[in-house]
Amino acid sequence: MLARLGFPLSLLLLAALASLVIAMGVGSAQISPAQIWQVLMGDSVQGQGDALARTMVIELRLPRALSAFAVGGLLAVAGALMQVLLRNPLADPYVLGLSGGASIGALAAMLGGLGGLAISGSAFGGALLSTFLVFGLAHGSGGWTPSRLLLTGVVVAAGWGAVITLMLALSPAERLPGMLYWLMGDLSYARTPWPPLLLLLATCVVLIPLGRSLNVLARGPQQAAALGVAVRPLEWCIYIAASLLTAAAVTTAGSIGFVGLVVPHMLRLLLGNDQRLILPACALAGGTLLVLADTLARTMIAPEQLPVGVITALLGVPTFLFLLYRSR
Repeated sequence: MLARLGFPLSLLLLAALASLVIAMGVGSAQISPAQIWQVLMGDSVQGQGDALARTMVIELRLPRALSAFAVGGLLAVAGALMQVLLRNPLADPYVLGLSGGASIGALAAMLGGLGGLAISGSAFGGALLSTFLVFGLAHGSGGWTPSRLLLTGVVVAAGWGAVITLMLALSPAERLPGMLYWLMGDLSYARTPWPPLLLLLATCVVLIPLGRSLNVLARGPQQAAALGVAVRPLEWCIYIAASLLTAAAVTTAGSIGFVGLVVPHMLRLLLGNDQRLILPACALAGGTLLVLADTLARTMIAPEQLPVGVITALLGVPTFLFLLYRSR
């Protein structure tokens, strides 16, 4: 069992490390892997080493790459959890309106002049509110069904989009460009990667032992209850975890789509549907994808930078259509 789980995770871990090396080396000034190693190891051979390379790696590129990795992992794990809950490969924090609610909370905090933990708390509150709203509206006389929940989420997401447009229309002109760029997904100012990284690690540590229960829940709540799974507490755990992960991702990098939709779906086609493997694989693959996408975004038309959300959309749409075609 450990060998079956360890081999694909080892490959994904190597890919993640390679993506971080690429992100640190590629840019306006190229830095070789040997220089990166010297900088990270303290450059025992050349003393303090090249000051420019050290500054670019330690202060600029590495924090941004780690932030991108954390955000991609958070979004992919949140998407995997929502797909288990709804038993639908189209489920995603953005499709279900969680990211819209988190964006509303974060933008409201920004307009109020707040920052730091206040923005994070507001984003989490908005994502949780959106979750309760979607599941409350989708609950009919016979309970909610995955299709009803998905349709409700799409409508609520459209409503959040309208509210965001209204907030932008009423915002001061000097704040509008930054807010628009942030809504498209922007890692330019992501300089504190450790909180989202620690959240990603803690989520995987907590959820992997629940992998067996998640595997059963993916087959339906009635079958899960018959096999002794506490369905309602597990569903609440998924609601809160997905909201927290989405809020942390939105707070760090703004609105980035398709990562939580494409990555879990692609991994299930390649690795099967065992959540004990899928959840850590999503953390690694989602992080790797966003690191490479952000590297492409900041180098494609250098010295100008594209929003990373544009790159993920350009990559995600054809990839998802191809996966749908292959899974017919």
